[in-house]
Amino acid sequence: MTETSPKDLLALAAEVLDIESRAVNQLKSRLDDSFTAACQLCLDTDGRVVVTGMGKSGHIGGKIAATLASTGTPSFFMHPAEASHGDLGMITASDTLLAVSYSGETQEIVTILPLVKRMGAKLISMTGKPGSTLANAADVHLDVSVSEEACPLNLAPTASTTATLAMGDAMAVALLKSRGFTAEDFALSHPSGSLGKRLLLRVEDVMHAGDRVPVVRGEVNLSDGLVEMTQKGLGMTAIVDNGGRLLGIFTDGDLRRALDAGKDVHKTDMNSVMHRGCITARPDMMAAEAVRILEENKITALLIVDDNGVLVGALNIHDLFRAGVM
Repeated sequence: MTETSPKDLLALAAEVLDIESRAVNQLKSRLDDSFTAACQLCLDTDGRVVVTGMGKSGHIGGKIAATLASTGTPSFFMHPAEASHGDLGMITASDTLLAVSYSGETQEIVTILPLVKRMGAKLISMTGKPGSTLANAADVHLDVSVSEEACPLNLAPTASTTATLAMGDAMAVALLKSRGFTAEDFALSHPSGSLGKRLLLRVEDVMHAGDRVPVVRGEVNLSDGLVEMTQKGLGMTAIVDNGGRLLGIFTDGDLRRALDAGKDVHKTDMNSVMHRGCITARPDMMAAEAVRILEENKITALLIVDDNGVLVGALNIHDLFRAGVM
């Protein structure tokens, strides 16, 4: 094994990044009618965009399929070797096959081309050889050729796979924009991700409701309000009238101010110490909007009311943290 100094390792890494960045940058000069035609084929596809590729190209193809699927273009990856043993049934005439092969001569892909053509599916190819079998058979060909690989032997797919991946991303983003795909649409396919939680969760999904809501009548003593606050553990309590309509809020901060003013907790009623005109939220409001309200007003809790001002829930900043919204 050849001994390599830290300085040499850094130089090699920098060279690899330079080569790969040049490979990606060179793709811009090849963006032409073929790229727009490929995008249009995908937009016109009634079925799915089926991506296939062998070896390293297969790994890149899998990522392209995943990116397309998560950005509004129904897509999945099909292994070309398995396609010849039954998986070709995954493709229908209403689909478009996106075949990735740098040489354009990958035997497993070339083998299934006649069958793909026979069933009437459209074919987009990504190769580094515009004169290859795959490129010539395609309805649209995208040239992802590179002048050199980052591998010092110029053998291992490095710059070529990076260029192919970048072209796939370019297609996915162009299709996303063409479809009018929104952040909300993205969240629907990523419900467990942080974005999905921020965009899909509503206040009613995270708020305390029913017996878990701290609430007292205005005429009860402050001592009773303190018991309610302690039992429910939200650092505040709501004050409502006999019809359940919200009158105000009493927080830990209000308690400190009441004690500083010498209020007797057994003789002072909640009406006289509560904070009226408190900030509220609606149950159908997005949880992310509740976060904004808390941050803008520098508060840590919110009471939730319906259209008639009736108290229906409560939440604090810790509920939003636990839900992954913050």
